Amino acid sequence: MQKITMLEKFSVTNFKNFNEKLTLDFAASDYQFNPQSIKDGIVKTAIVYGANASGKSNLGFAILDIVQHLTRWNNSDIHYNHYLNKLNKTPYAEFEYCFKFGQNKVIYRYSKMDHNTLLDESLHIDDKEVLSVRRIGVKDVNFSLQGTENLNKDIIDSDKLSIIRYVQENTVLIDSEETQIFKEFHGFVNKMLFFRSVEERSFIGLKNGEYNIFQDIIKKNNVQDFQEFLNEAGIACQLKTANDLFGERLVFMIGDEEVDFSSIASSGTLALSLFYFWYQRIQVNKTSFVFIDEFDAFYHHNLSKFVVKKLKEIDVQVIFTTHNTDIMSNDLLRPDCYFILANNQITPINKLTDQELRAAHNLQKLYKAHAFE
Repeated sequence: MQKITMLEKFSVTNFKNFNEKLTLDFAASDYQFNPQSIKDGIVKTAIVYGANASGKSNLGFAILDIVQHLTRWNNSDIHYNHYLNKLNKTPYAEFEYCFKFGQNKVIYRYSKMDHNTLLDESLHIDDKEVLSVRRIGVKDVNFSLQGTENLNKDIIDSDKLSIIRYVQENTVLIDSEETQIFKEFHGFVNKMLFFRSVEERSFIGLKNGEYNIFQDIIKKNNVQDFQEFLNEAGIACQLKTANDLFGERLVFMIGDEEVDFSSIASSGTLALSLFYFWYQRIQVNKTSFVFIDEFDAFYHHNLSKFVVKKLKEIDVQVIFTTHNTDIMSNDLLRPDCYFILANNQITPINKLTDQELRAAHNLQKLYKAHAFE
């Protein structure tokens, strides 16, 4: 049986607009419908709503902050300017991740002065501290994983190097349940992904460097598969490749005419192309966690549902952010999968009302009637 690996809870304090501690708890409630959106009692597919400037994008940046210092993925610091909250006088932000790996619990905590400067770190496996470094106050290092006993403790003086990455890259760990869980934890973080289709189409995690969506489709011989994907999404088209002085390019076939794909594709089709690019990688790389910001900014609501269903049916934990209430429906997910971010709190809608929400309820209608405030 495949081991369950999930992010169970996340907290952040003093990061961007999150002045006080914000906690996102993925614990599922006791609903019997749409079980595909839940895995082992943890929300697998979540959709986050919130007013403009409530912090939806910042939530994604906060969760994916861990990728910067635990992996080799090179991501731009542009989204991590103004790192600390301007009203909070504490000189560092604090992060806490609670993971579930089968029957085992992993808690990783750290603090940072900015995106690149680490202070304290600690890793607990089943309530036992196995690694820690304290760079604030009384400095201290703890190596308790089997195989780490003789590591150099000079890491205490390096605020750019995580103790997790230091152990991962400099130690031959002795086989044990704890070291196996440590490797699973690092592997989970290494396969986390953030992307968005608005503005500059930025991403965090899973790969390095720039990318060209259509050259990637051609290179991987996915033209026919991409055409079928678009057809399934309700976009009737016929695609092929054509050659010019610059090499192969993707084209629409309109009658006997070849028309460059990117020159006439709608904003929605281009956004869906970006999703397809990442969807392929999510499947091939067995991505652990995906955060898609403003995922349906250019979609019709039916296309939004199509994208949610695509990720709901595969083995990946995902958070979408949106303003689109047409997809707030028990036909798609369930009340414990829809979250509202407001006033430095993020809460599933079933916890925002005394009313017992059932499968037959119209969640969108209740939302518009301010039932979840």
